[in-house]
Amino acid sequence: MNLLLDECVPWPLHRELTGHACTTAQKRGWGGITNGDLLSRAEGQFDLFITCDRNLRYQQNLRGRRLPILELETNDLRRLVAAADLIRETIGRMREGEFITLAIP
Repeated sequence: MNLLLDECVPWPLHRELTGHACTTAQKRGWGGITNGDLLSRAEGQFDLFITCDRNLRYQQNLRGRRLPILELETNDLRRLVAAADLIRETIGRMREGEFITLAIP
C-alpha cells in the first residue's frame, strides 16, 4: 500500500509499517496546507492517509471521500511502536472511504 503520513505522525513510525511505501505530507511539499486540500491532493495518489489529528473528522466533511483515513489516538512514538502489530492489522483491513479511530494502548 502507498501510505501518506500526516505532519503530526512521527516519521520513525514508517519503519514499523513494513511492506508499505510511506511518505509524509512534508516530503511531498504539502506541509502546512489545510486538511481539506491535503486530502484532495492525496486522493488518487495514496491508498491510505494516517493522521493523529483528532479534529480532522470534525473540521472536514469526509462524506464522499474515497481515501481511507486511519486516525491514531496518540503521536507518542513509543506507544505507536508498541502497537505496531495492531496498526498494521488495521491498515490491512481498511476499505475505500473508511474512517477508523484506533485506540493505542
